[in-house]
Amino acid sequence: MRFADKVGMAWNSLLKRKLRTMLTILGVMIGVASIVTMMALGEGLNRQSLEMIEEYGGLRTVEVREGNAQSVQSAEGDGASGASDPTAYKLSESTMEKISHLDHVESVYPTLEFQAVIVSGAYHMTLYSGQAVPIEVLRGMNWEFEEGEWPKEGDELKYVFGNLVISDFADSRDNIVYWNTGKTVDIDMMNAKMFTIFDVDAYEALHSKNNKQGTDTGNTDNQTGSAASGTGGTGETQTASPPSAPKKYLVPTAGVLKGGLDDYNQYSWNTYCDLEAIRKMFKKVFKNKPIPGQPVKKNGKPYPELFYSKLSVIVDEIDNVDEVQKAIGDLGYQASSNSEWIAQAREQSQSQQAMLGGIGAVSLLVAAIGIANTMMMSIYERTKEIGVMKVLGCGLYDIQQMFLAEAAMIGAGGGITGLLLSFIVCIIINKVTGALTAVIPLWMYFASVVFAIIVSMLAGYAPSKRAMSLSALEAIRNN
Repeated sequence: MRFADKVGMAWNSLLKRKLRTMLTILGVMIGVASIVTMMALGEGLNRQSLEMIEEYGGLRTVEVREGNAQSVQSAEGDGASGASDPTAYKLSESTMEKISHLDHVESVYPTLEFQAVIVSGAYHMTLYSGQAVPIEVLRGMNWEFEEGEWPKEGDELKYVFGNLVISDFADSRDNIVYWNTGKTVDIDMMNAKMFTIFDVDAYEALHSKNNKQGTDTGNTDNQTGSAASGTGGTGETQTASPPSAPKKYLVPTAGVLKGGLDDYNQYSWNTYCDLEAIRKMFKKVFKNKPIPGQPVKKNGKPYPELFYSKLSVIVDEIDNVDEVQKAIGDLGYQASSNSEWIAQAREQSQSQQAMLGGIGAVSLLVAAIGIANTMMMSIYERTKEIGVMKVLGCGLYDIQQMFLAEAAMIGAGGGITGLLLSFIVCIIINKVTGALTAVIPLWMYFASVVFAIIVSMLAGYAPSKRAMSLSALEAIRNN
């Protein structure tokens, strides 16, 4: 018997029992829709976890911090290197060059963390989280702005503030801060004149001296009298000259990143600027003096180069992150990544998908029982037909394949309609939640239909064996 004949007979058999066929297909459809929807929910949760990790540093990013003398010595096998050169484990251009030649490293860019005091009228803020990054990296960020934009290449120093930076400003007149009152100061971050004091030590020394003088005011008369007695009654006092006020520099605002006081993102507390622009500013402010946070030579003079706070290494593939992280650690630097988070997210996702898929599989199991019942009933109803086919010389395997073709058609119909139903359900879920809570992977579109066909054929296997084992004479005599 030709394959086309088997398929045609199976199709005609299903059409003769339309209601039973439709109900059986409905069971398979619900089973497939349940599994696909559950797997889509698991995939959506997995993607949300990875997106969260991406926001906190990236899936393919290795963060490098300076090492220590011991780690560098052990990595190089020479104790003299770290002992003679205090900058051997610092992060410099040569470090970037060395790391960029490692296998699987796509790119490397530096970050210089700095402190400053920002003053605008009566308001001030100590900036602890300044981030100076190459301008091409900043402009490549996909962050949204509330106002303004990233600085352009070649611009003078400009700031981009995170949405929560304003809560760090205090009012100098009454020292009102957001954390005490729940209200931010009245300042236009975008348009107000913002002055920056880069010499934080000098600023704090000045304010500490002023506060001390204010505290000691009540004792000034007594101290003056004692001084007069001790100098032979001349009435003169010796006072130390007050420290000079550090210079302020006008630094305009390029933009404010999107978000309110209740929104927290990876950039919320940070202030960003172009690395090259702040390098030029430091040369202008400190000239030949040491830059705060930078190492100095034994004679107290600064090094000619600028050492970075951290390096961000972009790896070509997620699976190579651990290898690159280990290679950087072997060079003597501290390397960290989100690989542990990624592994945990994957394990959690697999567990969730297995659990959700198991729940959906119950529905498909019920549908498989329905298929077996439908096929068995079909055999009982067609016993005489099967007997006639055998008498006419139809092979046993031809009969089995005909019944398996019926089961496959039921599975294909239920699989395709179940996939469409799950697609609609996922759209509704995503509309209600306002996010990609349910995502059907591409492989699931094909796998769900194939899986439904296989399950249906397995359910129809036992009835098809029953059809093969029927005696031709007994089948013909059957009424």
